[in-house]
Amino acid sequence: MNAKLEVNAEMIKESYVYLLSRYLVLRQENYDIKEDKIPYNTLKHNDVSPADANFVNPNFDVVYSETWIAVDDDNAVILEVPEIKNRYYTVQILDGWGEVVTNINERNYPEHPYGKFAFIKKGTNPSVPNDAVKIELPSEKVKLLLRVEQKDDPAGAVALQKAFKIDASKNIQIKEPLSIPHFTNADFLLEEIYSNLEEVLATYPDKMPKATEFQDKARKVAAYIELGDEQKAEVKNLIIKEAIPYFTKGAKGFGTQKGGWSVTYVAGAFGNDILARGIINYGGIWANAIQEALYFIGQKGTDDELLNGDKVYKIHFPADQLPTKLVNAFWSVTLYSVPDYHVIPNKLNKFCINDHSGAKLSEDGSLELYIAAEKPAEVAEENWLPSKAGQDFSLNFRLYVPEQEVLDGKVFLPPLEVQ
Repeated sequence: MNAKLEVNAEMIKESYVYLLSRYLVLRQENYDIKEDKIPYNTLKHNDVSPADANFVNPNFDVVYSETWIAVDDDNAVILEVPEIKNRYYTVQILDGWGEVVTNINERNYPEHPYGKFAFIKKGTNPSVPNDAVKIELPSEKVKLLLRVEQKDDPAGAVALQKAFKIDASKNIQIKEPLSIPHFTNADFLLEEIYSNLEEVLATYPDKMPKATEFQDKARKVAAYIELGDEQKAEVKNLIIKEAIPYFTKGAKGFGTQKGGWSVTYVAGAFGNDILARGIINYGGIWANAIQEALYFIGQKGTDDELLNGDKVYKIHFPADQLPTKLVNAFWSVTLYSVPDYHVIPNKLNKFCINDHSGAKLSEDGSLELYIAAEKPAEVAEENWLPSKAGQDFSLNFRLYVPEQEVLDGKVFLPPLEVQ
């Protein structure tokens, strides 16, 4: 068999983007465990104050906690959820590829919205409390993110956040995350992404329907690299010229695009969309299922140029399509730098506008939000989101528990109008 005949640019593009999703989650697990020092099965309550927001994609609408849940064949992990009324909350569980396993809340578990939940590895039957709901996990580890809406009562949200409890045996056998080569969002892995391929693939099962197909393509590329330096250089060159540009172009706009916004209706449950999964793990890891939160990413103004702090942008919501009418929970819009997706410091320490920010309606009942480095004249401060002159940025407009017509794509956000 001539391996060269079985390897081409399309195969490398697809297998590279496919593998990148797993590497991005592995990178995050390594960081959480080894750098951020978050022990497995121990909730870390994150500070979401604007003064301490030095992490990717911070969300100021909710207080949130996180951990990696780790179980084994003989031991479950018990999560206790407090009773929460008249306030959005969810416990999001994700697998090793960034796919949502479940969300624990009153919408998905109406008969048991609070109390004990027992996480067990699929195919095992460890002892669990009689009053606990069993949740099967696809493997020994999952990422847990719990969120509680702040509303206009941050202290109440924090009190509820700290009422979540995890009970885990100290006897659980926990595997350390697989070590991988260092890479950043600006400095991609190249042909080394195919190194140690079987061990990487063995770290986590993939629910993607075509996972086997993409993995077989990765194996063929890995085998081709092993033929020699010439083949290795050829793959490296195709990654640089084909795979990475394909990926980064998608990161600047993918899914459904309109008015400068991009949205994907497959977040959290990606089907066979390797590009959407890779981009979300790259730019805003741990995206939720769209029924919980739909994310509109603002990237371009009506001038078709990338968003930049040298310009002024307006979002105009007609009175009959206010953002509060698009959701069953709440909404927010947050500004992030690119390509690192951190907040950009400003003198107000203001990084988002949401339904508790006090934004003023116009006389006709419409809502106008402005994004600019300096507040435009005659615009209420509550309606202004500061950018930074000369700095590129993106927006994340979050719709929590969106209305069905939004999920169906019948209603879209207004355009990002350049003023």
